[in-house]
Amino acid sequence: MQLRSEIVRTAQLAAPLVLGQLLAFSISFVDTMMAGRFDALTLAAVAVGSAVWQSMLLFVIGVMMAVPPFVSHLDGANHRGKVGGLIQQASYIALALALLYLLVLGNAELLLVTVGVEPSIVPLALGYLDGISWGIPALCGFLLLRMLSEGLAITRPILYFGVLGLAVNIPANYLLIFGHFGAPRLGASGCGYASSIAQWFQFLGILGYVLRHRSFRSTQLLRGWSAPDWPSIRTLLALGLPIGGSIFVEGSLFSAAALLMAKLGPTVAAAHQVAINFSGLMFMLPLGIGMALTVRIGNALGRGDPAAARLVGLIGFAMVLCTQITSATVMLLFPELVAALYSDDGQVRDTVVSLLFLAAIFQLPDGVQAAGAGALRGLKDSRIPMLFTIVAYWLVGLPLGYLLGLQLGYGAEGMWGGLIAGLTVAATLMILRFLRLSNAV
Repeated sequence: MQLRSEIVRTAQLAAPLVLGQLLAFSISFVDTMMAGRFDALTLAAVAVGSAVWQSMLLFVIGVMMAVPPFVSHLDGANHRGKVGGLIQQASYIALALALLYLLVLGNAELLLVTVGVEPSIVPLALGYLDGISWGIPALCGFLLLRMLSEGLAITRPILYFGVLGLAVNIPANYLLIFGHFGAPRLGASGCGYASSIAQWFQFLGILGYVLRHRSFRSTQLLRGWSAPDWPSIRTLLALGLPIGGSIFVEGSLFSAAALLMAKLGPTVAAAHQVAINFSGLMFMLPLGIGMALTVRIGNALGRGDPAAARLVGLIGFAMVLCTQITSATVMLLFPELVAALYSDDGQVRDTVVSLLFLAAIFQLPDGVQAAGAGALRGLKDSRIPMLFTIVAYWLVGLPLGYLLGLQLGYGAEGMWGGLIAGLTVAATLMILRFLRLSNAV
């Protein structure tokens, strides 16, 4: 009876979180798809720009992921009135992250030139990054309030404002990329500006919701706004920085792969972006489940039930196996259809088809490591998983991909072989650690 109850409750929380993740990623999905309809060079520029800003985004998301387990612990212990003070301290972290984010994007040209990105791609990629930088403050604010909602298991605002962002992004892209209805024809930079506009709509929307809705009143969010409390901030960062480091290490693996692929020209860079973007869309399924595991495991420990915490983790791994088998099946059966969604360029589409076969292979380890990381966050375990990701991605995945792809001449397929190896090592280490720690609590 407990097993059935835990399955139902985990699925009920995971479903809206998965949908929320899909909606959040849909902006990147739409950007890539519409840029591909402009031309292959613009798609390559968005690929390179995305490699820079999304790797930093993953670090920010990771640091802010410290918020849900603390919120869920307070909620599980019937201390919801203390949540507002926690979020006030987390807001200072969000502000610092936004400033760091803008600093990185403002110096992206040095990175692109140093890596050796093909010169025709660089100015368009920088234009895309300039456009998207205007939305960074809103993005960080939105993430903070979203983490608050996740920690309280209030998922509706995540869905509402994910839909709003997509509803704004699509017409904004249509106007600013292609120059319709008198708007300037900006190409890649227009894609960046459209995303920024969507991010501001999302932040202002969720801010109004949180301040006005009765579900958040008991958190006392605005009661007696406090100055920075360094012990509280250090406590959040002690959990958040290793999570951010772990996710950044994983994300930077894919970003580094994209930048290295850009050395092989616009066609390969564009095809890699299509395949990795569609894989990223599918990755939102296990990522959402992993977020649900963080909240449910944290809540179980908060109420003093470690057996339930372990059971929830095992249920999450089983759910992820189902989602990843489905994703792999789609990639294996319909690669031409997926390629056609993004580009009319025959060379790009042919390369995409070959890469999707490899993407199907890494669906399983990618999903398992996402669920494992989420489950370990619920146990407030983040430092050792960060070391796992460093070993798996930077000591195994990227060196092997570089060797196969650029040194031995296997191109994009060789790079993806390295990605598969890194993800497999990470998945194995994550699940073994969860099994050991959950048996000890």
